Amino acid sequence: MAFSRLLPSHSRLLTALLHTPGPIPNPQPAAASTPLAPFLRSFASATRRAGPSRPRAVDIGARARQLQNRRLWSYGLAFACAAGFVVAVLATFQDQLVFYVTPTDALAKFAADPSKSRVRLGGLVLEGSVAHPSPSSPEIEFVVTDLITDVLVRYDGALPDLFREGHSVVVEGFLKPFTDDLRRDDGRKVADKARECACFLRGTEVLAKHDEKYMPKEVAEALERNKKQLEADAEAAAAQATTVAAVAEGAKASS
Repeated sequence: MAFSRLLPSHSRLLTALLHTPGPIPNPQPAAASTPLAPFLRSFASATRRAGPSRPRAVDIGARARQLQNRRLWSYGLAFACAAGFVVAVLATFQDQLVFYVTPTDALAKFAADPSKSRVRLGGLVLEGSVAHPSPSSPEIEFVVTDLITDVLVRYDGALPDLFREGHSVVVEGFLKPFTDDLRRDDGRKVADKARECACFLRGTEVLAKHDEKYMPKEVAEALERNKKQLEADAEAAAAQATTVAAVAEGAKASS
């Protein structure tokens, strides 16, 4: 009975405790407790003063000029690179180009620049000039002429079947200065004129690919000019000799 009397009183006490309002805590703002709070407040006030941002106007004309200048610079750079490449290629292959020359042109080229000595010498094989410098030497020596100038050729190798004295020939090689040993008289008068030159040709290849009449156009034209010049000189010499003889005969008759 005592326990049943105490139960309602405990229930009323528990209900009173649950419904009794307690003190409400006062929360502090989190921003006030951080060190960035002053900066955030100043940034917010500055943003409010500045107002909404406005888009900046774009100068279409200036932008177009800038793009045009960039395009022009790109074109100019590409053209300069291409031109430089072409010049480099031409300069590289210029020394490797070999042109046909006559003996007269070969001597002039050697006198102008001995370093550029690679040539293709074209002309006629002088009759009686083919010989071996020594019985034990595999080299063959002959003279190429354009009817005015003679060039001595030294070649180590087999000559083509179409190689003939008195016929045209093309010899590729390098012009070399004469040495005392090469200038030594071997008893062949036919090569004396060639030995008086400043250089000789060290042949690397003798070209006779078509027939015995094969000759480059440039060399053929030079030989034709030289032939006409020799004929004109011979006619002038004959006319001069005739005039001298006539004068001498007239002087003899008058005496």
